[in-house]
Amino acid sequence: MVTPMSLVLLQGGRVVDPANNRDEIADVFLSGGKIQSIAPDLPTPDGAEVIDCRGQVVCPGLIDLHVHFREPGQTAKEDIATGAAAAATGGFTTVVCMPNTSPTIDSPATVKLIQARAAAAAPVNVYVTGTITLGIAGEELSPIGSLKDAGVVAITDDGKCVQNNELMRRALEYAGMFNLPVMDHCQDYSIVTDGVMHEGYWSTNLGLKGWPAAGEDLIVARNIELAELTGTHIHCQHISSGKSVELIRQAKARGVPVSGEACVHHFTLTDATIGGSEHFWAEDGRELQTEAQRTEWPAYDTHFKMNPPLRSADDRAAVIEGLTDGTLEIIASDHAPHCAHEKDVEFDYAPFGITGLETELAVSLTFLHHKGHLELPDLIAKYTVNPARLLKLPKGTLSEGADADVTVIDPDAEWVFDASISPSKSSNTPFNGWTFKGRPTMTVVGGKIVWRAEAEMA
Repeated sequence: MVTPMSLVLLQGGRVVDPANNRDEIADVFLSGGKIQSIAPDLPTPDGAEVIDCRGQVVCPGLIDLHVHFREPGQTAKEDIATGAAAAATGGFTTVVCMPNTSPTIDSPATVKLIQARAAAAAPVNVYVTGTITLGIAGEELSPIGSLKDAGVVAITDDGKCVQNNELMRRALEYAGMFNLPVMDHCQDYSIVTDGVMHEGYWSTNLGLKGWPAAGEDLIVARNIELAELTGTHIHCQHISSGKSVELIRQAKARGVPVSGEACVHHFTLTDATIGGSEHFWAEDGRELQTEAQRTEWPAYDTHFKMNPPLRSADDRAAVIEGLTDGTLEIIASDHAPHCAHEKDVEFDYAPFGITGLETELAVSLTFLHHKGHLELPDLIAKYTVNPARLLKLPKGTLSEGADADVTVIDPDAEWVFDASISPSKSSNTPFNGWTFKGRPTMTVVGGKIVWRAEAEMA
């Protein structure tokens, strides 16, 4: 339910704004779609709606820079309206759509179509990326300048990866001319071939075609070399390999304009889940090893099939370390909805991808914050100021005068995720039925309350 823009006083919450190094108990006053003031014990303006936020966290509206809303062309899976509703339910006020739609977003006309649809139907801010190559075919550059003029915030061939290194170099040079970041899906087809899961013990045990981590590492290394050569920033998407984390760490240390993101499934799950079991984590972050302390589900469950695939426990640990030390600056969902019948096939033939907008904050709070890997301000930065800076968005801050995009979070609420009541059209998630600690309770976009946990429960 969307409430009209009005005077809103968020009272007594823990205000966490990493963009301004703010972490204090204070009130936040919203008026005219903007942040008007933040201070302890603000007076209540006449006509303001007062919302008690004691015991909760008030932070800048969360940003997910990696979602697939499937519109145009694949709206049986998701559309902008349903995807944006799922985003609001997950506490996200801003999302960035990937361009592998049908047709792909490789022309200004398609950009304008999505912008118009979002303006009419989305309760959250929707930004658009354009393709690196026409039709994401990896053969001919898209009209990068025209796409920038139309309003794209980055270019990417996500879902596919440019294999031609010379073409990728030229794309970086052109993007640099237009001050556009480049985001890359890191996958070397020649070594990945037709793999469907991480190459290792479990792929051998299950008789499934392996996908070596080197297929990611090779492209990450390529991207680092090209970013250093051209000076254009390149952002490596959904990093899953421990070696890739180390490559990015070393490159950043010597000043290469490169960054990386992690998706929640890669720091939570491993390839063992496809075999039908996964160790729960102890409170100190160690894995529990006894049979009685495991969770189990059917082997070959296609809800655990994603691109890049779930990797080994060592890779998962390396991704967490990369998030902890700042090598990986951003967390995203790679929200990739599919119809139920598409996933209800043999593992080899199911499409890659899972939904994630409604659970990613809860997963992050449960498995990163509450297990001691990230303090709350550090976690919130990976969802706010860091993606905003990468894509040069006027978001991710509670500065006075900024857009009144706000997320309210109960970091200790225990709840169970039920995919059957999701506003998304799809429910291809591995987290259905999981109990989490921490969740959003309110999403405010431009001063309008677009989602409340109380309304959902009612």
